[in-house]
Amino acid sequence: MSKIYIKTFGCQMNMYDSARMRDALGTLGYETTDNPAEADILLLNTCHIREKASEKLFSEIGRLNEFKLIRAKEKKNTLIIVCGCVVQAEGAEILQRAHAVDIGVGPQNYHRLPELVARYNRKKGRVLEADFPADSKFDYLPKTKATSASCFLAVQEGCDNFCTYCVVPYTRGCEYSRSADEIIQEAKDLVSTGAKEIMLLGQNVNCWHGDGASDLGELIYRIAEINGLERIRYTTSYPSKITENLVRAHAEVEKLMPYIHLPIQSGSDSVLKAMNRLYTASEYIDIIGRFREARPDIAISSDFIVGFPGETDKDFEQTLEVVKKVKYTSSFSFKYSPRPGTPASLMKNQIPEDVKTERLMRLQTLLLEQQKEAYESVVGKVLPVLLTEKGKKDGQLIGYTPYLQSTHVSLDDSYLNKIVSLKITKASATSLSSELSCDITK
Repeated sequence: MSKIYIKTFGCQMNMYDSARMRDALGTLGYETTDNPAEADILLLNTCHIREKASEKLFSEIGRLNEFKLIRAKEKKNTLIIVCGCVVQAEGAEILQRAHAVDIGVGPQNYHRLPELVARYNRKKGRVLEADFPADSKFDYLPKTKATSASCFLAVQEGCDNFCTYCVVPYTRGCEYSRSADEIIQEAKDLVSTGAKEIMLLGQNVNCWHGDGASDLGELIYRIAEINGLERIRYTTSYPSKITENLVRAHAEVEKLMPYIHLPIQSGSDSVLKAMNRLYTASEYIDIIGRFREARPDIAISSDFIVGFPGETDKDFEQTLEVVKKVKYTSSFSFKYSPRPGTPASLMKNQIPEDVKTERLMRLQTLLLEQQKEAYESVVGKVLPVLLTEKGKKDGQLIGYTPYLQSTHVSLDDSYLNKIVSLKITKASATSLSSELSCDITK
């Protein structure tokens, strides 16, 4: 049996894409391995969002090439395939600089991997596929199977917002939404093979506008009708595209978890305008209020960028004020870093690195305090937890509460991939400890 090693960088969408690439190459008889030394294909699925993405990629290619060279001495052929957003942006340069790379594939072409591998194996030479095809890749992918009780399902990708700091519209293309029927069928396939929780994915997931439902909210109502599905989540949402259907779903759909990731990026209206974010800070806070009215215990997380070009001390203080008003359960925060080809990279008034660092530390201190408070608030409660991972210690399992808080518990593997009632016994700033409340599982 041929083997493939996959390393994934970046967001949940990339994790979903890697799983589908695994499925696609499975049609050629490849099975996955965690050991690159035994792999016939070494595949890197890249992300272009973070700083120095290309440098990290070339470093990883160099590491994997050592395995390729060792296997070559053993008369074993090894392909290095680079996929994802970095390939979409810099594919030709990657093949020019990294001669160890055999195939480069953009995120809209990975359904063609079996064909590209076959073409390469027929001695057709190195391959780069980074166009935006007219047909949807989802039409050509094989039927998916659950590999865990919690699975990702892409419903939308691409972006039409063109935030001035972001490369996604250039690497993922314009917004595309799959049909409701197609999504529901994939969800049923996942549930029939063991999934209990499905995370609906999209670069702007609530911009979903496919056939068969009016918006993401109505789509969630339809997905909730699937027998055997216990939990529904979705990410990432865009604030100005929140609909009443989606808010109401949090009040009415029992399977929809009380959690939403709603990036604000900045609490300053002037910075939001410079970012081309299509809302104001007060509008964002009003949206949070609507969700909390519908589901009072809903957990809110967000993304923040500090040190955006032109951000003043006053602008940053406004961000801190929004954080204090909202009170987040968890968040992700980063220093602004210029991405080549984006409008923000050409803006004047770039912020000095030491200023960005100081602001990030202040913001993260506040966010961590709020996260610790949110984790401590569930101590003593009994919560249904979906256990999906084995911990580093024997006899320890890891899972997530309805609020997407990580918790660990000492239980044997018979509880893995089940929803278990756990009593939360202790909290840190980043995780929970728990014990079995009663032997109730789903």
